[in-house]
Amino acid sequence: MDRRLFRNPASYDVLLRGFRWNIPAKFNMGTACIDDWAALDPERLAVLSVAEDGTETRYSSGDLRRYSNGLANSFQARGLARGQVVAVLLAQSVEVVIAHAATHKAGMISLPLFTLFGADGLEYRLADSGAVAVITDRENYPKLVEIRERLPALREIYVVDGAGAGTRDLWAEIAGGTDRFAAVDTDAEDPAMVLYTSGTTGNPKGVLHAHRFLLGHQPAVELQHEFFPQPGDCGWTPADWAWVGGLMNTAMSCLYYGVPLVAHRMARFDPDRAYALIAQTGARNLFLPPTALKLMRQVPAPRRFAARTIMSGGESLGADMLDWGKNTLGIAINETYGQTECNLCLTSAAGLGVQKAGAIGKPVPGYDVAILDAGGVPVPDDEIGQISVRRGTPTMFKEYWQQPEKTSEKFIGDWMKTGDLGARDADGYITFSSRDDDVITSSGYRIGPTEIENCLTGHPDVAMAAAIGVPDPVRTEIVKAFVVLRDGARAEGVQEALIDRVKTRISPHCAPRLVEVVDALPMTATGKIMRRELRNRP
Repeated sequence: MDRRLFRNPASYDVLLRGFRWNIPAKFNMGTACIDDWAALDPERLAVLSVAEDGTETRYSSGDLRRYSNGLANSFQARGLARGQVVAVLLAQSVEVVIAHAATHKAGMISLPLFTLFGADGLEYRLADSGAVAVITDRENYPKLVEIRERLPALREIYVVDGAGAGTRDLWAEIAGGTDRFAAVDTDAEDPAMVLYTSGTTGNPKGVLHAHRFLLGHQPAVELQHEFFPQPGDCGWTPADWAWVGGLMNTAMSCLYYGVPLVAHRMARFDPDRAYALIAQTGARNLFLPPTALKLMRQVPAPRRFAARTIMSGGESLGADMLDWGKNTLGIAINETYGQTECNLCLTSAAGLGVQKAGAIGKPVPGYDVAILDAGGVPVPDDEIGQISVRRGTPTMFKEYWQQPEKTSEKFIGDWMKTGDLGARDADGYITFSSRDDDVITSSGYRIGPTEIENCLTGHPDVAMAAAIGVPDPVRTEIVKAFVVLRDGARAEGVQEALIDRVKTRISPHCAPRLVEVVDALPMTATGKIMRRELRNRP
């Protein structure tokens, strides 16, 4: 089964001019990634799971079909219905694949959740989405116990490594029913996944995607991985599968193309371990965020590097990093750009000669990307404007979950505003300039300040708080918080307490690395914090 869009490599311009989307009326991510390959060859390797000690477990497409069918049957037996939300609170593992596939085959909506989220972060996302079930493990289950009484919609908790009181043993549920399941007949436009993204104002927003979301990744993935797939290809990323980059750029895309996928829990990125894992598994197609690449550059690379391709995104790579990739790893690293709302819309593609240091790349075939002014009018070449994407691409979101006003605000006419500023040169390359909002980009994660500030002001000694990003050579930015203490509060020890509070209640990746106690915060006449003034402080 050859699903490639670009079977005969041609020039970028030819691909761009000749490309047309051909999205079928009926499509289901679960059957496309699992069942179609199982029907063709049930023994085909689908997931190679590598434990912390290096032990490997191989899962075939037939295994994944049986397991996801069993879980889908359990959903129906428990009264869970089409259109409801199932949350997946797990680190990289085969169970993540099974959970998403079962949810999609049952016509339900999957919600990926980061395991480092604390109770507050989980409660908001589960309550806002109305999730009826969560699939998790014993390590993360206690956080659900803390908040379960405040989640009236949550009916079922599946635990992958042994059930506790009020939960269901996931593998026992799979084994207890039939391994046959008639997948729900879904349209490509039917909702399939909701991912939460952080903004600068208010709480995180749920970004709702349709089943067609997966198909929209094809052009960029094929170009970034140099006409993917090729014989012997195998995919891996250290990016958590709870985020759009790890889940869609790598995990789901590998499964869709029938390429073996490496699953490995890496609680903290270790560059030496990453090199060893690539050598052990024969992973050839890597999605490595810039922070991972920067850390890998700091340790000796193996003489023989097994990978064939590397894609990177989330932050811009400079000329030095690109040169290191070519000279040390022997690979031209292809950069990409996208958002949770519209993923993989810009790319470099060295195999087609599309690569320029300092630039993100050019529009992916099938994507109309423009640089617009505040009124939605294209600006001249080399002038700064907002990077915007025209409606009609499969990776573009359907809506913000139950927030029609916010959805409308994201668009100006037919153009989706990314909130990022950039410029296009005469050759068509687009360069990222800055964000026109206050979202913090740290280690590839987009972090909204509001959630952090709300957590900080929940501390009894904090009267006001503001969070910004400050430059960092490895992470691009780190989170810095400014706090105004209540009258009579002592500053000694408060910084450490506040950092720990955000770590435990929201997530370590959101936690400030710097906390500065100030007498007052700069405010507008309407009471809004002027974060730009904080960023401009010496």
